[in-house]
Amino acid sequence: MPRVSTWAVFAAATLAILLVPGPAVLYIVTRSLEHGRRTGLRSVVGIHVGTSVHVVAAALGLSALLVSSAVAFSVVKYVGAAYLITIGVRRLLAPRPAEEAPVKARSDPSRAFAQGVVVNILNPKTALFFLAFMPQFLDPARGPVFVQVLVLGMTFITLGLICDSGYALVASFVADRWRGRRAQRRAVRAERLSGLVYIGLGVLAAVTPRHTSPARART
Repeated sequence: MPRVSTWAVFAAATLAILLVPGPAVLYIVTRSLEHGRRTGLRSVVGIHVGTSVHVVAAALGLSALLVSSAVAFSVVKYVGAAYLITIGVRRLLAPRPAEEAPVKARSDPSRAFAQGVVVNILNPKTALFFLAFMPQFLDPARGPVFVQVLVLGMTFITLGLICDSGYALVASFVADRWRGRRAQRRAVRAERLSGLVYIGLGVLAAVTPRHTSPARART
C-alpha cells in the first residue's frame, strides 16, 4: 500500500488535473447539454468504467505493452478515432426533426453508458496518462506494485466521478434553462454542435503521439 502522504499528494495532483476540462469533460458536457442530466451522468459512469479497464491494464503491465508497440498503439488509436468520427458524422447528417416533434432529443441512457465505456477504452491517451503519471508515486518497498496501482487508480476514478458528475449536473441545468425559449431550433443546433464535437474528439485521438505529457494525456 502507498504511504498516506504519497496517497494525499497523488489525490491532490489528480484533483488539480481533473478540474481542468479535457476531451472527456467536453464529451460529458455535450451529452448533458443535448440529452439532460440522466444521460450525462450515465456518460460519466461509462467513461470511468472505461478508465477502470486502463487501471487494471496498467497494473498488469498491458499499458506498457500498448505504448511500446507502435502497431498496437496505432490500431487502438485509429479504431477509437473512427468510432468518434462516425458518431459525429451521423449526428451532422441526421434529418432535422419536424416542428411538432418533441423539444428534447430522444436519448437512451444505457447507450450513453456504453458509448462512454467504448470511448475511453479506445482512447490510448488514458493508458499514456497512467504510464506517465503513476510511476512517480509507486514504491516497490511498500509492497506489490499491482496493489499500489489499483489503490491509486481507484482514487483517480473516485475523484473523476465526483468532478465529472459536477460538470454533467451544471451542463444539464444550463440546458434546461436554455430550452425554455426557441427550444426546437436550439435543439437542432445542439445536435449539429455535438456532431462537430465528436468529430473534433476523433481527430484529436487520431493525432495523439505515442509520447505525451501527463497534462495532455488526461482524457
